[in-house]
Amino acid sequence: MPEINWLAAIVAGIAGFFVGGLWYSPVLFGKIWSAETGIDPTKPGGYPPAVTFGLGAAISIIGAIVFAFFLGKAPALGFAVTVGVLTGLVWVGGSFAINGFFERKSAKLIAINALYHTVQFALFGLILGLWH
Repeated sequence: MPEINWLAAIVAGIAGFFVGGLWYSPVLFGKIWSAETGIDPTKPGGYPPAVTFGLGAAISIIGAIVFAFFLGKAPALGFAVTVGVLTGLVWVGGSFAINGFFERKSAKLIAINALYHTVQFALFGLILGLWH
């Protein structure tokens, strides 16, 4: 395995998770997301909040660590951010779009989810590209 900046990768994962909290909050896209999914976040259901938030944070950190392996030890800032944007938009966002088309999700919902991951991976790239 290539050498990475572990602290930068962990911080990037945590930052990406917190951006998700803002992204899906009423401040940004939470109201539209709720309307498009039919999920009322104020009502109980689904996984317990500790599981949802714990697993969400863990997966974001793991994603940032794997992304750091992909970029290498000291990626150039422009390269890291560009690869982050393309990873989020094309690989992750594209996968959300394919599933969304077959699940008959709205274009709004697909865009909200895909663009969050575009911002998330761009942020991963920004942090990893700056921190060496």
